Amino acid sequence: MGLIAMSERDLQRIEILSKVTAGRMTLASAARVLELSTRQVRRLLERINTGGAASIRAVTVVRERYVDFGPTLAAEKLAERDGLTVSRETLRQWMSEAGLWLSRKQRRTFHQPRLRREAYGELVQIDGSEHRWFEDRGDPCSLLVFIDDATGKLMQLRFVRSESAFSYFEALELYLKAHGAPVAFYSDKHSVFRVAKKDAKGGQGMTQFGRALCELNIEILCANSSQAKGRVERMNRTLQDRLIKDLRLEGICGMDDGNAFLPRFMERYNRQFAITPARSDDLHRPLNLAPDRLRDVLCKREQRYVGSQLTFSFERQRIMLEETAVTRGLVGRYVETYALADGRLDVRWKGHSLTYRVFDKDQRVTHAAITENKRLGDVLAYIKERQEQQTKPALKTNSEKIGYKPRGRKPGKRTDFMTDPAVIARRRQALSQRSAVEQGQPYPAQFNGE
Repeated sequence: MGLIAMSERDLQRIEILSKVTAGRMTLASAARVLELSTRQVRRLLERINTGGAASIRAVTVVRERYVDFGPTLAAEKLAERDGLTVSRETLRQWMSEAGLWLSRKQRRTFHQPRLRREAYGELVQIDGSEHRWFEDRGDPCSLLVFIDDATGKLMQLRFVRSESAFSYFEALELYLKAHGAPVAFYSDKHSVFRVAKKDAKGGQGMTQFGRALCELNIEILCANSSQAKGRVERMNRTLQDRLIKDLRLEGICGMDDGNAFLPRFMERYNRQFAITPARSDDLHRPLNLAPDRLRDVLCKREQRYVGSQLTFSFERQRIMLEETAVTRGLVGRYVETYALADGRLDVRWKGHSLTYRVFDKDQRVTHAAITENKRLGDVLAYIKERQEQQTKPALKTNSEKIGYKPRGRKPGKRTDFMTDPAVIARRRQALSQRSAVEQGQPYPAQFNGE
């Protein structure tokens, strides 16, 4: 156990209360010295009689290190990190008396209960929570949360930049490899899970995530309100309390280190808070898919029309197919694009990959694009990155436009040609040549055209 630095006020309280206990000071005198009411002094005496000086010590540690922790979590950390063992109910009482905790009645929280599903793996609630998970130590990001409805068990946690099809594909792949395929997922009406427009063209009325779940024989259900999926909503609030504090204590500052820490956090949380389901059945099914097949399922698949020049558009890029015996017959037909999570694009015709070249266009967010609130942070980060990469256009001066080329003369004081060494050397050369001509010597070859 490490040393605990107690404040002068706590030391003074222990000394005064010890005098009252020994009968060397009255209760009223102690209240005047400590500037407390007699009722508060009586409570401090009861705390010392039941818990000794350790009670004041524990409250001191909570005030210094765990001021925004709840009693349950604070009791865990006192035992784990400070060697102070105290029950959560006792600590709850001490924290309430010290004004560090409000009771459930004082917080007045209400929610509409819903019966849990009976079996493990029957219904898994999924949601994303954008938050400053690393506080001021790192950038805000989103946490994808998968929680089993029957047991309240955390099934998968993943830090991602924002909620997108690819980020959910990544978390889903980890889930499937760890647990298998559940009966159904339960989500909100985010565009990753549900097609908002009834008249949307293509996709058979499903999003890319919905299409992938359909191929994996997993159902996706969308809640009509936040209260309907209240279990995962309450889990988000719990994680924004417990997980943030654990990340702070571990000194974690980014998504990579955070994702490495999450399995340990889930194991500890589930061991303490997961409950036994009403039925003992595990409704997860084994995933009998090869890795390449799963990769083809968990990607963005779309069809593109091939023009007369064997070209088609894809995400503001022009794709040109290499001319072969196969591609010559694809004009006027549709090919299938596989956009993979690692950024690669695979173009296929009847399952065969086609060779192509990419012609980049100006990549930018479409003007006045409709952007969902959950993706706003990621979109703004992308815009900022593009703006920083964009070079400023070169502007020509009027002199450059008319083709003016400056001479060697520079502004300022002009050169004194009487003392210029180069001018003196040329003058001496000219005088020597003139004297040579006057004496009848042959004219130098460089002046004779030879």
